[in-house]
Amino acid sequence: MQSADAGFLLGPWAAAHLLRVEDALSRWVTADVPVGQAHGAPADLVQAMRYAVLDGGKRLRPLLVLGACESVQGDAAAALRAACAVELIHAYSLVHDDMPCMDNDVLRRGKPTVHVQFGEASALLAGDALQALAFELLTPEEGDVAPAVQARLCRLLARAAGSAGMAVGQAIDLASVGRPLSEQQLRDMHQRKTGALLRGSVLMGAACGPGDPAQWQALSDFGSAIGLAFQVVDDVLDVTADSATLGKTAGKDAQADKPTYVSVLGLERSRRYARELLDAACTALEQARLAHPAPLRALAHMVVDRSH
Repeated sequence: MQSADAGFLLGPWAAAHLLRVEDALSRWVTADVPVGQAHGAPADLVQAMRYAVLDGGKRLRPLLVLGACESVQGDAAAALRAACAVELIHAYSLVHDDMPCMDNDVLRRGKPTVHVQFGEASALLAGDALQALAFELLTPEEGDVAPAVQARLCRLLARAAGSAGMAVGQAIDLASVGRPLSEQQLRDMHQRKTGALLRGSVLMGAACGPGDPAQWQALSDFGSAIGLAFQVVDDVLDVTADSATLGKTAGKDAQADKPTYVSVLGLERSRRYARELLDAACTALEQARLAHPAPLRALAHMVVDRSH
């Protein structure tokens, strides 16, 4: 896909960065137990962790981290760790969300969910371990990330994932089953459940750079718009695509009587809203006056134009 920036192609850029991310995840997601050399519970835990993270997913959050870091000419080593940490948090959240006590889903990324494949107890522990590993990656002993940057990255990730962000968003989602929500209530839920980690990904990438208050605010606005747009498109795809295309169970939200953008706004208005959010994201990028905004702009278009 070609972005609005002349000469920039998202495909080759993303492929090169994803090679680095996949290699790093494969090396780091071991929980200090050599896969294939341990026996019993430790090996089972590592296998469940790797199953949850490797060989699947769009890796949008890592790409946002890396794109934001490039846009402010930041530290690539810190950004790679941040990119992998964000993906570990995302993976852990999916493992837990899919469990019977939450969304009770059996398909994720085109394969059985972790609790179906390994059992509920192993899935719970794998999610816990992935969450802990994320913060370990952000605080390396070898000193290739400055302590101040480590602290800032940890705070950004914790806030995006915790009781101010993703976790409380999921709690609101569970409490909203079968209940009508206003558009504002729905927006608040999704800004936390889905949007907080996507916005956090952008800000973590920016935190790897020198720091400029005006750019920071503009990138925060960009991340907020993209985070909400992702969920709006997700809700549209839930009613317009099939399970094979999505890699997860289609129509699940409607069956569970969950409020979605389609149920609140209707299908066509939801599609228009996604485009409005894309316009807002692109406007924020223009205001940021970044050195290299092309990857972020292309990723924004990818979020809204995707088919799965």
